[in-house]
Amino acid sequence: MLRSFPFAVGLPGLLRNAHHPCTSSGVTRRLFLATVPHSAPALRSLLPTPHTVAQPRTFATLNQVIRGIRKPRLKQSASPALLGSPQRRGVTLKVFNVKPKKPNSAQRKVCRVRLTSGKVVQAYIPGEGHNVQEHSVVLVRGGRVPDCPGVRYKVVRGALDCQGVVTRKKGRSKYGAKRPKAGAPETGKKK
Repeated sequence: MLRSFPFAVGLPGLLRNAHHPCTSSGVTRRLFLATVPHSAPALRSLLPTPHTVAQPRTFATLNQVIRGIRKPRLKQSASPALLGSPQRRGVTLKVFNVKPKKPNSAQRKVCRVRLTSGKVVQAYIPGEGHNVQEHSVVLVRGGRVPDCPGVRYKVVRGALDCQGVVTRKKGRSKYGAKRPKAGAPETGKKK
């Protein structure tokens, strides 16, 4: 098909230079199209189409806003590894301590957990003392620790392999502690 046109001799070089970085694609395309007769659409399709210029972003007009064109932004989950579940079971891979951010000073107990969703997360172990060790099966809920970067989950105390806080007297529900029986001797630390 190329031999039937008299300009076919210079065509391979023109096509080879069409994608050259020093050559403007628009100029090359115009030169090429000027030499190709209108009766050869197959030759015209050899070059890429010129790039479309990106339009500047425009704001919605008042009438469009009144019509209800705006869609509410979807709220991102603060605990994406739970995949919408309130809690997930997981196996502890490693238990370690983390130092908190600047104004605070402590040793925060943290564990790395592989959840049933397949994701590996860092979870904070709340309360004083714990029995979580490697290969323990724990229940993980959402909830970030503000002074520990990267810790966005917490271990549920008193569920599965993790025991509750024995010495807890107030706010026991979050720490899996039972109500102490009346008349029972006090366990734990002495004042």
